[in-house]
Amino acid sequence: MADRLITVFGGSGFLGRYVVKRLAAGGARVRVAVRDPEAAAFLTPLGNVGQIVAVQANVRDSGSVARAVEGADAVVNLVGILFERGRQTFRAIHVEAAERIAAAAKDAKVSTLIHVSSLAADPKAASRYAQTKAEGEAAVRAVFADAVLLRPSVVFGPEDQFFNRFAALAPFVPFLPLIGGGKTRLQPVYACDVAEAVLRTLDGHGGETFDLGGPEIYTFRTLMERMLEAIGRKRLLLPVPFWAARAEAFFLEFLPRPPLTRDQIRLLERDNVVSGKTKGFAELGIAPTPLELVLPNYLARFRRGGRKPMPA
Repeated sequence: MADRLITVFGGSGFLGRYVVKRLAAGGARVRVAVRDPEAAAFLTPLGNVGQIVAVQANVRDSGSVARAVEGADAVVNLVGILFERGRQTFRAIHVEAAERIAAAAKDAKVSTLIHVSSLAADPKAASRYAQTKAEGEAAVRAVFADAVLLRPSVVFGPEDQFFNRFAALAPFVPFLPLIGGGKTRLQPVYACDVAEAVLRTLDGHGGETFDLGGPEIYTFRTLMERMLEAIGRKRLLLPVPFWAARAEAFFLEFLPRPPLTRDQIRLLERDNVVSGKTKGFAELGIAPTPLELVLPNYLARFRRGGRKPMPA
């Protein structure tokens, strides 16, 4: 691990910062391939001087992708989007870009490729996000047969777009929507645990797939209750049928950064939990972190006065 050069695509994103930090802590030199290197400057202090370097790369351009992987010992692809805008489509990012990165890694004779997908990946899903995640996995394996696939459930952490979104909304509304009645089952996984999984699959796991879920399964309703408890607020949880949520999401999609889309509603129509038929954290020797140990701390800023919860 020490002194290995690892290129990370999408390293400036929510999950990316944890992966970059963990790789640097393990002694690797990290090349962060991003569209805007200046915007990724916040990553530099996560390692020693010169250990983390951001380089410009457009995952839709084969030339820049090839330059980003040149000389690398391993490549990690974390690139993904939650909604489409212009040329940033699910197919362009989840399938075509993933295949392009895999091809560049193969051509550069990179020893290890880790492709971070999603537990929701399914070619038969109604959601385009889930469909293209599955298509991306197939495209990567077709080019780089020994690629490692990591498929996390909903990832949580201080910068997540799940709990933070609802916690920010709670102080200003009398109720929160329970999409589909709040019955969908989810298995949230801590960002640090996914980063650790990346580190532990750098060697000896070629061609394997790991489904990554937290230690406990929750319904959507229960997660909203945990969130409200963490921020010390009481709000009515109002069941909203999937069809009604999709109708509302149609209008929200016109916003520059929609808080909810119809495709995300389709994702919530199916449970997002590990099946137990694929390898997971246990095979990597990782004990996943319970939600309750982390959530209250990073949602504390949403409490009245920003007060942190009292220790138990």
